[in-house]
Amino acid sequence: MTYFFVALFLVMMGYIVYFQVVRSRDIIRSPYNARQDSYADRVVRGKIIDSNGNVLAQTNVQPDGSEVREYPYGATFAHVVGYTAKGKSGLESEMNFELLTSNAFFLEKLKNEFQDQKNMGDTVVTTLDANLQQAAYSALGNNKGAVVVMEPDTGKILAMVSKPDYDPNTVAADWESLNTDENSALLNRATQGQYAPGSTFKIVTALEYMRENPGYDSYNYDCTGVIEADGTSIRCYGGHVHGQVSFRDSLAYSCNTSFCNIGLSLDVGSFRDTAGELLFNSSLPSVLPYYKSSFKLDNNSSTADRMMTAMGQGKTQVSPYHMALITSAIANGGVLMEPYLVDAVTNYTGTQIEKNMPEEYKRLMSAQEASALKDYMTSVVEYGTASALSGQSYTAAGKTGTAEYSSDKEKDHSWFVGMSNVDNPDLVISVIIESSDGSAKAVNIAKQVFDAYY
Repeated sequence: MTYFFVALFLVMMGYIVYFQVVRSRDIIRSPYNARQDSYADRVVRGKIIDSNGNVLAQTNVQPDGSEVREYPYGATFAHVVGYTAKGKSGLESEMNFELLTSNAFFLEKLKNEFQDQKNMGDTVVTTLDANLQQAAYSALGNNKGAVVVMEPDTGKILAMVSKPDYDPNTVAADWESLNTDENSALLNRATQGQYAPGSTFKIVTALEYMRENPGYDSYNYDCTGVIEADGTSIRCYGGHVHGQVSFRDSLAYSCNTSFCNIGLSLDVGSFRDTAGELLFNSSLPSVLPYYKSSFKLDNNSSTADRMMTAMGQGKTQVSPYHMALITSAIANGGVLMEPYLVDAVTNYTGTQIEKNMPEEYKRLMSAQEASALKDYMTSVVEYGTASALSGQSYTAAGKTGTAEYSSDKEKDHSWFVGMSNVDNPDLVISVIIESSDGSAKAVNIAKQVFDAYY
């Protein structure tokens, strides 16, 4: 019994030491730790700024001592920066501890203590670019949807827009209407939206076909505009008949029948493994809350499911953020860098307290596979469905997509994922427009963002 209690005592002491040394910082900094808000009694909540120093959120102290949180850009950064009324969201939630911590000069803090005055909280310096954010926000217009812009070689998130949106300055007053809004304005569609990927998923299908068929470049298919198998008939979008198409042409023209044909030839287990390597059905590296993407094809799936999945329909669901991660890996030689939104934390005078550096998250594919996919995606711009991006001062590569979600064929979700400056990519973008009526195309939004950058 003595040995038992001694062992129990040592285990308890070990846990206490472990908690204090390893876990305490995470617990204190957790956005779910409600006790953080008690720091507001002694600290004026710090600023959130973009990478160029533009203020995205700040606290104004009124003459009577009351504090008002202000968002100078209004709804433009609503979902990514978040709000602090009626709870917290976005970076306001994830960086709550830093914003309510003051690393001001200790003599200044001592003086404030004696004068019963609050210290100024630290500043969160984000990776966001206000110019790109505004360009994406304006380009999306009145459409529902989302835009994510990243640097593929660093993982920095430069812009993240979701619409419908809200004004974080008036969340308290609008709270009831926001929570009964049928358009789900509080939902961050960039990370939490779940959509059929449409033809953007053909990138994944193409990768699996390349892995199973070393001679993939010799692929040839005669597109008659329709393919039939086991009682299921699938047509190319818009009734197009593409004729003889190579593997490159199949992706450039986004030929549904060719990819259905490819899908029927794939090993389902291997296809599922490849999807898993690209982070389907698994956790994503993300600072903000997100929903997992799903890939449900298995050995019991029907012929129809296999064809539909190969062309990006069926039961597959994905977020714009996830598609940005996959595209980022392709742009970066197969390596996905850890995506991040916070570049640094400084005290209110600008002295650096913490600095985040680019880190490799995971290799999603080989460098050879990434290079081949990038090459094929260049053809989509050069003579395929994303030709709106050809002939610019910059080069581009990408993949368009149209995701059918209802029987109303006049309105489908419009997708685009791609990159700019193909030889040494500067930007990766993922765009979705919900219920596109044909005039609003995701590729045109990407073009406006690229144009703003260059």
